[in-house]
Amino acid sequence: METPANPTLAVTDLKAVVKIARQYGIRTTADNTFATPINQNPLKLGIDSVFHSATKALAGHSDVSAGVVVGTAEFIRQAWYTMKLLGPVLNPFDGWLVLRGLRTLSLRVRRQNENAMAVARFLSRHPAVAQVHYPGLPSHSGHKVARRQMSGFGGLLSFELKGGLKAGTRLVESVKVITLAVSLGGVETLIQHPASMTHTMIPKKTRQEAGISDGLIRFTCGIEDPADLIADLDQALRKAHRR
Repeated sequence: METPANPTLAVTDLKAVVKIARQYGIRTTADNTFATPINQNPLKLGIDSVFHSATKALAGHSDVSAGVVVGTAEFIRQAWYTMKLLGPVLNPFDGWLVLRGLRTLSLRVRRQNENAMAVARFLSRHPAVAQVHYPGLPSHSGHKVARRQMSGFGGLLSFELKGGLKAGTRLVESVKVITLAVSLGGVETLIQHPASMTHTMIPKKTRQEAGISDGLIRFTCGIEDPADLIADLDQALRKAHRR
């Protein structure tokens, strides 16, 4: 499972999945990259193993590629055996970069939570936006589940822009403070348009079935002043909307 999911921010009820899986002897694993350990602890909810892209919030400065797996001693023994066969080794400097990032993880994530909530509320009132996907909003379909299993709602959100593909492209090309890029979890705020970027090779029908519309925008908050982010979004939305 990945919860919240990319890029729709769908929320999976982890305890419910664990209950079903245990009935059939199925192992469960969760990608906790978006939530981070600050906002969500899947192991405490019964998940057997957890994965993180340490490239994102754990390292937090967009300067390393790394990953983390957490689980029982038996699971880690099996994972270590596979790693020895395949050979993935994190070099010492990259390991140091991840450790450096962990020292400020809590501070950064809490600021990203605050920024995302402020941006989500702004977008939910904007006339150029059809819908906002953020678990922290009561309007989100997974809000109640998120409140049960998360202590914070994360720095990532997505929203449906009126005007479809063209409006989405115009928006991401009009930002000035926000950076047009596809990663997440760093100190800088990023924006991307899946239909014209990361998911452009996927057939439109398949994308739409997965909830990725032509006007969907993915937005990941950094630690800047939220007023600057909202002002930049506002001017970009006005440009995208009036063309």
